Amino acid sequence: MTDSDQATAPGLSVFFPAYNDCGTIASLVITAVQSASKLTPNYEVIVVDDGSSDTTAQILSELARVYPQLKIVTHPVNRGYGGALRTGFASASKDVIFYTDGDAQYDPSEMEMLWPMMTSGVDLVNGYKISRSDPLHRIVIGRIYHHTVKILFGLRVRDVDCDFRLLRRSIFDRVHLEKNSGVICLEMMKKIQDAGFGIVEVPVHHYHRAHGQSQFFNFRRVVQRTHERSADAAEDSASRRSAGQRVL
Repeated sequence: MTDSDQATAPGLSVFFPAYNDCGTIASLVITAVQSASKLTPNYEVIVVDDGSSDTTAQILSELARVYPQLKIVTHPVNRGYGGALRTGFASASKDVIFYTDGDAQYDPSEMEMLWPMMTSGVDLVNGYKISRSDPLHRIVIGRIYHHTVKILFGLRVRDVDCDFRLLRRSIFDRVHLEKNSGVICLEMMKKIQDAGFGIVEVPVHHYHRAHGQSQFFNFRRVVQRTHERSADAAEDSASRRSAGQRVL
C-alpha cells in the first residue's frame, strides 16, 4: 500500500491508560497492533504511563523498539485515571479513537467488533459487559453504583463504566472533560449524551484481573465520586438557570 493510500484510509488511535500494569501492558500492546492493522493501515498505539512505580516504563521502552507504531506518553507523577484518559484523548492524532484499560480485563482484539458499528450517524460505540468477572463484593458495589448514577443523571447507556469504547475524536471539539478521578467515565457519558451524539452499544467480554488492584470500586470511593459528580451537576444546573437556559 502506498503512502497516499495510507493517508486516505480511516485513521485509528488505540490507547491504554496504564498504572503499574507491568504484568499486562506488553500483551495488550501486541494485541492492539495486530487488531488495528486488520482494520486500517493508518493507526497508532498510545500508552499513557500514569506515573507507574513498577517496570511498566522499561517494558514500554522495549516494546517501542519493536513496534514503531507505539507512542509512549509519561506522567512524571500519578494524575489519576481521569488525568490519564484526558492525556490519551489529547494525544490521539487519528479521527477515531479506541481505548480500554491497561489491566487486561478487556480483550483489545474485540475492538474489531466495534469498528463496523462506527457508521454514519454514530459517534460512539460503547461496550457493555456480558458478565462481570470480579469478586462478589465488587459486583454488588458496581451494580449499586450503576443503578444510582443512571437514576440520578438520566443516563440511557447500559454500562457507564465499561471502559471499552470507540469514538470520534471530533466529539472533543464540543465535549470538554475536567475530572482527574474515575468519575470521568460518568462525566464523559453524561456530556456526550446531553450533546446529542449518536451512541450504539455492543456486548464485550470482561475478564478476571490477573495483575494489580482496582483503583475505583470500593464503597468509599463510589460514594465520594457519586457525590462529586452530583455536586457538579447541581452547580451546572444553577448556572444554566441563572443564564436563563433550559436545563437538560
